Amino acid sequence: MPLHVINFTGPVNASTCSQLIEKASLAVQRDASGLVLNIATMGGECSYGFTMYNFLLSLPIPVHTHNLGTVESMGNIIFLAGERRTACRHSKFLFHPFHWHLQGAVDHSRMSEYAMSLDYDLQLYARIVAERTPDAAEKLETEKYLIAAPRILDPQQALAAGLIHGIELPVIKAEFVSSFIHS
Repeated sequence: MPLHVINFTGPVNASTCSQLIEKASLAVQRDASGLVLNIATMGGECSYGFTMYNFLLSLPIPVHTHNLGTVESMGNIIFLAGERRTACRHSKFLFHPFHWHLQGAVDHSRMSEYAMSLDYDLQLYARIVAERTPDAAEKLETEKYLIAAPRILDPQQALAAGLIHGIELPVIKAEFVSSFIHS
């Protein structure tokens, strides 16, 4: 029962979401002893970030998430799915306001729907951060970071905020089953 490692180094979108579900499902089917998700991402789409988070929580094997260098935006939500969470000494976490790309004309009804979705996603994001960091020495002001005041945390700050449990290098062994998601 080898450990499976997924190296996630791309955006959070439909393609990377389906790849993560496929690779993690294969790990379970192959009786993996656990899953390590090494992450380096600038984030992406909220709906897929929440989907990946919920999927990772549902896995019947331990999940360890590791920040390889930068975890930003919706990447933080995926990262928080780890039962154990670690980061490299030279890494960062970025929380910043959501932004959407709108194309073409938008009527009042659609704009109201977008605003409701944005507000809901903000509340869901903040709730997940609070749920996953209950014993933090420093409580994060997540809603503030998502609305107006971006925040970067280094590994020491992430440790104090309960985002991570340790600062360490990723573990790489020949017997690990590795796969990659990059776009």
